[in-house]
Amino acid sequence: MKKLTSIVGATSAAIVALAVSACSGPAAATSGAHQVTELRYQGSANNVTLPELAQDLGFLGDVKLTWVGNTISGPQDIQSAATGQTDFGGAFAGAVVKLVEAGAPVKAVVNYYGEDEKTFSGFYVKNESSIHGARDLIGKKIAVNTLGAHSEAVIDTWLEKNGLSKDEINQVQLVVLPPNDTEEAVRRGQVDVGSLSGPLQDHAIATGGLRSLFSDYGLFGAFAGGQYVFRSDFLAQNPDTVRTFTTGVAKAIEWERTTPRDQVIQRFTQIIQKRNRGESTANLQYWKSVGVPNAGIVTDADFSRWDSWLRETGILNSPITPPKYYTNEFNSLAKG
Repeated sequence: MKKLTSIVGATSAAIVALAVSACSGPAAATSGAHQVTELRYQGSANNVTLPELAQDLGFLGDVKLTWVGNTISGPQDIQSAATGQTDFGGAFAGAVVKLVEAGAPVKAVVNYYGEDEKTFSGFYVKNESSIHGARDLIGKKIAVNTLGAHSEAVIDTWLEKNGLSKDEINQVQLVVLPPNDTEEAVRRGQVDVGSLSGPLQDHAIATGGLRSLFSDYGLFGAFAGGQYVFRSDFLAQNPDTVRTFTTGVAKAIEWERTTPRDQVIQRFTQIIQKRNRGESTANLQYWKSVGVPNAGIVTDADFSRWDSWLRETGILNSPITPPKYYTNEFNSLAKG
């Protein structure tokens, strides 16, 4: 069953997080005045993350980023932070809730991705597809980058709002595919629908032959989708470092929002070229907007939006309590 797979996977990972989160990694904090100034993280191939942009713009001051590889998904990224393999990670708000509810000692400090009229996650079919509505998806396959995260929550919410029962929703099969392979899988008929966002979405649209079935922006309007998290012990022992990081990310969000598009793309291109990881900058031409509202300030709504989905999947047994999952304490832009 689709639901069982996603819930068990997230819970198992969280149990691992609990078992080893107290272990200190190379960048673990020490008590007293000394605070860590080097943060280990996972990046994203052919993309520039907000922390990477913040560092390049000088917004991180003496805090340095140490790249340890690329993440395969948001849940994997925050699990790495929870287990001490990295110092921070980012994921869909619902995935943050799952990890915290399973007992992992992490807390969100800033939003890092979101959806608006320019930047959103869409679900695409071939032009000639017979799929035109929610009920047409029963028994069909949808490609997503991972289970138990943003795309699954959006799909389930859209299907429910369009009248499908829980049993009918469970007949819609989610297939995990790397985002770079999704467009081709749809075109070849290996899946019926593909979740696409960012440059991959724009490339697919520019190529032609695909049409939009629905989008998360169409479902919710503009909203923040996910947050960067730190372990609670790291927050307690390194408050100044976390404040520098979080405020730097917030400043980078506002820089992207207020800087002309061609200059943003130029800066991204320079960053990718300088880090020399053998990446392509071709897709940067499709960048449109940062998508994250209001300097990354986290709100209750960023979590309560998924309350129904979280309870239906068994993650929560009672209404959500958003303050449990985040703090704006370290975002100086949240204080004006």
